[in-house]
Amino acid sequence: MYCLETYVSLIYTKRMVNIAIIGFGYWGPNLVRNFSAVKNCTIHTVVDFREERLRIVRQNYPNISTSTQIDDVMSNSAIDAIVIATPVFTHFELAQKALINGKHVLLEKPMTSSVAEAEALIELASKHQKVLMVDHTFLYTGAVQKMKQMIELGVIGNVQYFDSTRINLGLFQPDVNVLWDLAPHDISILNYLKKEKPFSIQATGISHTKNNIENIAYLTVNYTSDFIAHFNCSWSSPVKIRMLLVGGDEKMIVFNDLEPTEKIKVYDTGYSHKTDEEKNKILVDYRVGDIYIPKVESKEALAGMANDFISAITQQTTPVSNFESGLEVIRILEASQQSIKANGKEIKL
Repeated sequence: MYCLETYVSLIYTKRMVNIAIIGFGYWGPNLVRNFSAVKNCTIHTVVDFREERLRIVRQNYPNISTSTQIDDVMSNSAIDAIVIATPVFTHFELAQKALINGKHVLLEKPMTSSVAEAEALIELASKHQKVLMVDHTFLYTGAVQKMKQMIELGVIGNVQYFDSTRINLGLFQPDVNVLWDLAPHDISILNYLKKEKPFSIQATGISHTKNNIENIAYLTVNYTSDFIAHFNCSWSSPVKIRMLLVGGDEKMIVFNDLEPTEKIKVYDTGYSHKTDEEKNKILVDYRVGDIYIPKVESKEALAGMANDFISAITQQTTPVSNFESGLEVIRILEASQQSIKANGKEIKL
């Protein structure tokens, strides 16, 4: 089996990293823009099957080579790393080929289509002593970094719940359901903020397009402690909401990703309770205090992710969004799929 620390310590160090990016669709342009600005990194080639997309690359980045052939970058010894921004069902085959050809690999979320595929890639990366990383971009945002800092410092007390709402109208995906599409962002945040491993999950969902791909789904993640996490994902909402609630027994955090400046608000709000044994009732006292807005570092998260990937290669650092992060997200997603198809049955992890 793999060991993250041992694996990282064996990675080959090189001062300048030549990368290739496969996929120049929705996310590819953002990756090219950010990797172009990373120190000790050069984008060697961008690969896409669509010539019209490659024309955009040549217009904006005349120094970057383009190709419609994946093998052009896999077999090129001048290329050190491959960034894969293609549909999830292609991830395993492409990453496997890249690792076998001695390339470091960065995968778009979600990491793979199954736990078995993710574990196979991790074993392969360890064998070939290569970095394998997943682009969970939100882990690099100033907001998530601030939340982690507050939780670790005990600002909100003992964390009791995590509640995620990520809904909008569209985009209906043809190959994965709404949890696989939208939930990876917030599941990765959950696992980053809460180190306790989940015990089980339960999920329900429905496909209104009758293609067996759920467009609305609800996921509950259970723990052996009194902590609980819940996810609400939808492609069928009339409004767009990107919100996280993290509740502690002293304070509560609201993270609104659509808020342009004040993304985090901390509510000095809570409750206490006691039992009235004579009346057999729970008596609850509520406390409503101030709301304050902590200063959050303003930075492009994707730039942080790109720098983290190159640093992992050149300086043998452990990425924030490492393969363990990617694997744990896939564990929850795979179990959620099993639960949905079993009408909400609890699936133990």
